[in-house]
Amino acid sequence: MQVVTLGPAGTYSHRAARAVADEVEFRESVSAIVEAVADGSFDRGVVPIENSIEGSVTESLDALANSEVSVTKEIVTPIRHALLAQGPDFDVVASHSQALAQCRTYLEENYPSVKLEAVASTARGVERARADPAIAGIGHPDNATGSDGDDLQIIAEDIQDRSSNATRFLVVAPESARSDAGGKTSLVVYPNANYPGLLLELLEAFAERDINLSRIESRPSGNRLGDYLFHIDADAGLYEERMQGALDEVEGIARNGWVRILGSYDTQHVLY
Repeated sequence: MQVVTLGPAGTYSHRAARAVADEVEFRESVSAIVEAVADGSFDRGVVPIENSIEGSVTESLDALANSEVSVTKEIVTPIRHALLAQGPDFDVVASHSQALAQCRTYLEENYPSVKLEAVASTARGVERARADPAIAGIGHPDNATGSDGDDLQIIAEDIQDRSSNATRFLVVAPESARSDAGGKTSLVVYPNANYPGLLLELLEAFAERDINLSRIESRPSGNRLGDYLFHIDADAGLYEERMQGALDEVEGIARNGWVRILGSYDTQHVLY
């Protein structure tokens, strides 16, 4: 199976993707990963969707809303951040924006004058630290080991602001791979409408059938100011009659827009 995720090698996405396949290729953005799956270049893609500290990854939400793909699994893994550098003195900390945010308190308390630089991935920040002694990176402690003896020092471990830090990844597949099996269902709803009680109607479609929503989030549709679509995760499978009833009602509410059903899936917990 061909799998693509955020690169370069050593990202947390790479670690999650290894739970899907041993051979993993890389792209520099979530949108490029989803596009590569949608156009058939890869069988599966692994993208971060939500972090327990910083919340949803909006690039992933937007990519899923704009592409005809499905979701076949979610992978949840703890995130352990370490500060990696050639030595204790550096002027810049480079990492993915989410990692910088997840370590905000540590950095403010210990390196208040250091410049923070957002790069495409944690592994890309570690690469920069390996090439420049004035730069430190944030990544998994294992990333300190280099391939050519260019090891970095682990300046500090577990620098994330909360020990419970974890990230949820989605395994993205072609639309044809969508499954009705699994305990959770994800969908995107674009009502193409705005009136009092609209959100309540969407919520009631699930609440009246005793379906818990583990997440509901609005994102701009991009069509006009104040126009939104909704990402919904429901704790029920498409195979369930109650879920089919809820979807029928939601599709009626969104009759002037659309509903994209990403599929049902189960959760895999991966520890590193």
